[in-house]
Amino acid sequence: SIADRSMDNRQLNFSHLLYLTAHHWRLAVNRRLKDLGMSQASWVAVSAIARNAQPLSQSELAQELGVESATLVPLLNRLVDLGLVERVKTERDKRKRLLIATAKGLEVYQQVKTVADELREEILTAITPDEQQQTQRVLEKLLREVEKK
Repeated sequence: SIADRSMDNRQLNFSHLLYLTAHHWRLAVNRRLKDLGMSQASWVAVSAIARNAQPLSQSELAQELGVESATLVPLLNRLVDLGLVERVKTERDKRKRLLIATAKGLEVYQQVKTVADELREEILTAITPDEQQQTQRVLEKLLREVEKK
């Protein structure tokens, strides 16, 4: 596997290792979600919209997903066509649309969450509860730091 090769030659730097771990984790979830017939981008977007207590604007969603706002438009159009997401007008600003998950979107989110939670539990058996807590603390610290940059 990639991890074995990288551990052998120790050539992967920290940020690359972090990126690959997140990337392969997403791919593993994706493989398990194949039956939903949704792309990775679709379920990641639906999940982000569904799990937020407040409706998100397109720019807020873009920020959360780490993509350009313009690249989201075709994806959001597809999700609206599939009946998973709705664009709603706000009282304050008639031009601004907020994104909410429909009942069907929330159902998809629950399926994704269940699969992702099961996979996370399986993956995390590779490390001890102490290592999990320490890793979480370290990642939270790094996230706070990188968000400032």
